[in-house]
Amino acid sequence: MTNYFAFFGLLPAPVLDEAALKKAFYANSRRYHPDFHTLEDEATRDAVLEKSTLNNQAYKVLADPDLRLRHLLELRGALGEEGTNSVPQDFLLEIMDVNEALMELELDDDPAARARIEALVAGLEASLDREIADLFNQYDDATVSPAELDRLRDYYLKKRYLLRLRGKI
Repeated sequence: MTNYFAFFGLLPAPVLDEAALKKAFYANSRRYHPDFHTLEDEATRDAVLEKSTLNNQAYKVLADPDLRLRHLLELRGALGEEGTNSVPQDFLLEIMDVNEALMELELDDDPAARARIEALVAGLEASLDREIADLFNQYDDATVSPAELDRLRDYYLKKRYLLRLRGKI
């Protein structure tokens, strides 16, 4: 797996300096733009095109906080293959009311109930963000512990679950 953080010369972290990311992206865009290498041999043009594609993909991932966290967790081996990760059981118990309300909403589309569910989900998202803020702001890839990686993984999985719930509202 390609380390997108290393590609841009950035330290792996769930929160990045957006200006530094853009600066590295634009520098690579100029460096690897295929139009600047039209007179090169075919192998060089192919290599430049590959780097240009990598630059775009890496920026897409690192510019999105959700994709960035997923990439970080995958690099650290803290996230299993798609479908093998499970949301913590205590979280599933905590959102049981939201799931029940969503089932009722499918039977009777009540705008007041919809607004209540949206508020519940927003509250859960805000709570998750507060719980992880310390780790996000003080993350150090060189010294991150397995317990901290577990916290990041659980946060990621919970946020993804809430995103799916939002799609059902």
